[in-house]
Amino acid sequence: RQGCLSALEMLAAMAPLNDRLEQEAKEEGRKHIPLRVGLGLNSGECVVGNMGTAQRMDYSVLGDTVNTAARLEGQSKNYGVDIVIGPNTLVQVPELATIELDIVQVKGKTEGVHIFALLGDEEIAQKEDFRALHDATNEMIAAYRGQDWKRARDFVGTCRGLVSEYRIAGLYDLYETRIDDYEVNPPAADWDGVFIATTK
Repeated sequence: RQGCLSALEMLAAMAPLNDRLEQEAKEEGRKHIPLRVGLGLNSGECVVGNMGTAQRMDYSVLGDTVNTAARLEGQSKNYGVDIVIGPNTLVQVPELATIELDIVQVKGKTEGVHIFALLGDEEIAQKEDFRALHDATNEMIAAYRGQDWKRARDFVGTCRGLVSEYRIAGLYDLYETRIDDYEVNPPAADWDGVFIATTK
């Protein structure tokens, strides 16, 4: 929970930081390139502490949990969201505003992992527009995994009409592209809906 709230605070700090950097760029007569961050959160056992040798020592964190978190961070840009969390994190923050993204097999893994977007705190989670977006996204993903492409596409349209307050529109672009492709080249009948990521 503290990690999730910290991630949300990091995002909230980006707008005023970019405003300040933009003002500095104007004053110095140079082009401003906005800073963007993507975050990945995962929960589980890991090794934390000073590691290395007397010649080279570093405070670090290691383990499969950490590797997965790094892969989730890398998926933030692919799914068009700011914060991606894994299933072990999700179960610990049921009160926060989360939306399922996909089941993805990340680089270095042999099985798919459910991934979710963290969009806000408890207050956001209770908003009517968020609940509508959450439910419509679940319907879209269910239709997609059931290979009901028309129904999935209809819910993509519904979701697009609900995203105005949330930075998640890229998710629906991604699914629309996949649906276009699967309509022409359908997956196997026993397809499990897992997307195999080819990039970190």
